[in-house]
Amino acid sequence: MASEAIRNSVASVTKGWQWLMSLPSEFTAKVVNLMSQLKKLGEEDPRRLIHSFKVALAITLVSAFYYFEPLYNSFGSSAMWAVFTVIVVSEFSVGATLGKGLNRGFATFFAGALGLGSYYIVDSISTGDHRVEPILLGSLIFIITAGATYIRFLPQMKARYDYGLLVFILTFCMVSVSSYRDRDILQIALKRVTTILTGGLISIIVSIFVYPVWAGGDLHNLESKNIEKLGNFLQDFGEQYFGTLEGGESNKSFMQGYKSVLNSKQVEENLANFARWEPCHGRFRFFHPWQQYLKIGNLSRQCAYRIDALNGFLNSNKTPLEIRSKIQEPCMKMSKETGKALKELAVAIHEMIPPSAADSHIAKSKIAATNLRSMIKIGLWEDTNFFEVIPVLTVASLLVDVVSCTETLAESIQELSTLAKFKNKDSKIVAENPKIPHQEEGPKSSCCHNSEPHHVITIN
Repeated sequence: MASEAIRNSVASVTKGWQWLMSLPSEFTAKVVNLMSQLKKLGEEDPRRLIHSFKVALAITLVSAFYYFEPLYNSFGSSAMWAVFTVIVVSEFSVGATLGKGLNRGFATFFAGALGLGSYYIVDSISTGDHRVEPILLGSLIFIITAGATYIRFLPQMKARYDYGLLVFILTFCMVSVSSYRDRDILQIALKRVTTILTGGLISIIVSIFVYPVWAGGDLHNLESKNIEKLGNFLQDFGEQYFGTLEGGESNKSFMQGYKSVLNSKQVEENLANFARWEPCHGRFRFFHPWQQYLKIGNLSRQCAYRIDALNGFLNSNKTPLEIRSKIQEPCMKMSKETGKALKELAVAIHEMIPPSAADSHIAKSKIAATNLRSMIKIGLWEDTNFFEVIPVLTVASLLVDVVSCTETLAESIQELSTLAKFKNKDSKIVAENPKIPHQEEGPKSSCCHNSEPHHVITIN
């Protein structure tokens, strides 16, 4: 019994010693892992590192309220509100910083003014009666905070002004409650409002003029990349499904990029909300139709859901090749041409040009869809197991839906082109769009086969 206790104590000491000796190596491994994560974070988006320096710069600037005696003497302890405002308001993009800054500035100003107004009204009504004054102040606080809190539930207020309403409630309550005990409330309120506005202004200036990050530009590029990812999948889907593509495994990983489109709704809505706050910059004018980007994003996701279903058939394909081969040509045509159309639409958004280059590819994919419907109607699989035909028909139906969705997407992008006044780069469109030469040849061929005299022109 004693020997067993000795063995247990020796084992515990040995285990503790081993744990103690492994601490340096574990600590080193964790530090190395953390450093690699930080490095990867900066490599993915170098703007994150720049944003960190921008926030540090803004905080350093507002610290002058404490460092310099004249400024501190003017604002006193209220100078800390400027530092607090910079920390709260400084966001990654210009739109987010402007939205928070303006929300905080206006909410602080109006709430302070309303709080002071409430104090003077209550003071004049109560005529110095300290029994009536707290009742009136409490009633005003109850009514105003209840109304402001209820307004926060409105969707349009929740999206753009929720932070401002929250600051309004906080500031109004602070001013109203403080006014009951502190009779010098006017001077305190002015100092706090001034420092808050100054801190917000410094954050906005740094955000706009020091390597600005525009939420509108991010939204614009995001929609373009999402549509391009859909086109990448469809361009290779036909060859992957019908087994005509060499090196298919390497292409499959490239085709999976469409999955990020499925979960992009929240990011798009946030970017669109921030973009509405941003001033005119670069190629984006005032009142740029950011709402249209959300419509394009919804259509892109509808297309991505159908593509995700197609990907399911691609990964679990058990239909015999001879059954699939009967509709191989129109399906591959639809897939290839729709993929090209989506890529042209992505280029149109990115370059801010009208999406006319995609029209010819959409037309070809619609012709292929019509041919496919005709082929299915004549009965291709009369002597085939019906359950083996169902997956092929489902794939064909999904491809037809993708063609229809792509056409709707092109119309939505054309609407964006009209609203945003995209400029037509004729030389580029002629070089990339194979539709234009065919349009020139069309009238010549119809002229040769048309016998009506008003279509014939004779030149001596």
